[in-house]
Amino acid sequence: MPAYESGERSAIQALDRLRKLQTVTDAALEPLALDALLDVLLTRIRTVLEADTSAVLLVDERTDELVARAAKGLEEEVERGVRIPVGAGFAGRIAAERRPVVLDDVDHADVLNPLLREKGIKSLLGVPLIVRERVLGVVHVGTLVPRTFTPDDAELLSLVAQRLAVALERAMIHEEVVRLERLEREFVALASHELRTPASVIYGISETLAERGDDLPHELIVELREALREHSARLRRLVEQLLDLSRLGAADLLLRRERLELRSQIERIVATLEVQSAAQVRIEVPDRVEVDADPVGLEHIFGNLLSNAFRYGEPPVIVSAAQEDTYVHVTIEDRGRGVAQEFVPRLFERFTRSPQSEDESYRGAGLGLAIARAYTSAHGGSITYEAVEPCGARFRVTLPAAA
Repeated sequence: MPAYESGERSAIQALDRLRKLQTVTDAALEPLALDALLDVLLTRIRTVLEADTSAVLLVDERTDELVARAAKGLEEEVERGVRIPVGAGFAGRIAAERRPVVLDDVDHADVLNPLLREKGIKSLLGVPLIVRERVLGVVHVGTLVPRTFTPDDAELLSLVAQRLAVALERAMIHEEVVRLERLEREFVALASHELRTPASVIYGISETLAERGDDLPHELIVELREALREHSARLRRLVEQLLDLSRLGAADLLLRRERLELRSQIERIVATLEVQSAAQVRIEVPDRVEVDADPVGLEHIFGNLLSNAFRYGEPPVIVSAAQEDTYVHVTIEDRGRGVAQEFVPRLFERFTRSPQSEDESYRGAGLGLAIARAYTSAHGGSITYEAVEPCGARFRVTLPAAA
C-alpha cells in the first residue's frame, strides 16, 4: 500500500475518532442534572463505540463497592441495585487497578454480576472514571456478539471517560448542593412546626398548673400531668432524632465496632421501648449469631424499626435472624396494614411521612427510618422493605457477621 494511502487512512481514522469524542464531549458540557447527564452520555457512548450496552457504576465510599447508577441496554442492573466490591469481578478490577479491562469472552471470565450472562453479553470493555486521582466509578460497554475490542477502542473509551468523570464530578457536586439546600429548608420547616407543637402544649400546661393548680379538680390535674409527660417525651424524642441527624450529616461519623451477640442486643433494645406486653414481640434469633457492630448504632437501627412496628403495625412483632456467609440478615415483621405501595420509594427519605402515619395518634418527624438506614449503611450493610401477605410489613436488615 502506498505511503500516502496509509497516511490518508490514519488521518481519516483520527478525524473519525475526534468526531466521536466530540459527540460525547458536547453532552458532557451541557448543564444537566446527574441522571439526565448519564442518560444522554450512555446513549452516545453506546453509539460511538457501536456497542449493545453501556453502563456506569459509581463508587460507594462507605462500603467500598461499585453501585449501578445508570445503564442502556442493561437497565436491570440499576433496577436490581447491583453492587460489586472494589477489586472483585470485571468492574471491581477496573476500579482497583485503575486501568482499562477487556473481556473478549464473558462466558469464561471472572464476572460477579450474573445479569451480564443473563442478558447474553459476550464481550466487555470497561475503563475507570478518574478525576484528580480519585476513582468515581467505572463505565463499560458490551456486545451481544463476540467482539475483540482493539487498543483504539480502549483509548477512545478512556478519553470519553476522562471527560465523563469531570462532568460527573460537577453534576454530583451540584446534586449534593441541591440536596443540602432542600434538607436545610425541610429542617427549618420541621423545627418551626414539630418543635412548636409540644413546646406550646408544655408551656400552656405549666402555666395552668402554676396559676390555677390549687383550684383545679384532682382528676384534671392528673390528666394535665399525663399530657405534660406525653408531650415532654415527644419533644425529647424529636430532639434526639435531630441530634442523630446532625451526627449523620458529619463526615466523621465514627462507629465503635465490637463482637456482639445479636439476640441479647435486641432483647436489651426491646426492654427500653414502650411495649405494653411482652407477648407483643417474639424474638426468634439464635443465641450464637454474632455481628461486628457498634452497640449504639444497633440501638438506632433496631430501636427505630421496632418503634415503628409497635406504633403503626399490629402484634405480634417478630424479630428473626439468620447468618449467610459473612453477613447476618435480620427481619422485623408485624401484622399491620403495611406501607402504601405508592409511598414505598420514599420510605427511607428524611422528613417524609406516609399519609397513613399522619392519620395515627402519634405523628413522628419522618426521621426514624432515614436514621436507621444511615446507620446500617455506615456499618457496610443494607436495609429494605417488603409487604407481607395477606397483611403486614417486613424490614430486612443486613449487617456484617463477626469474624
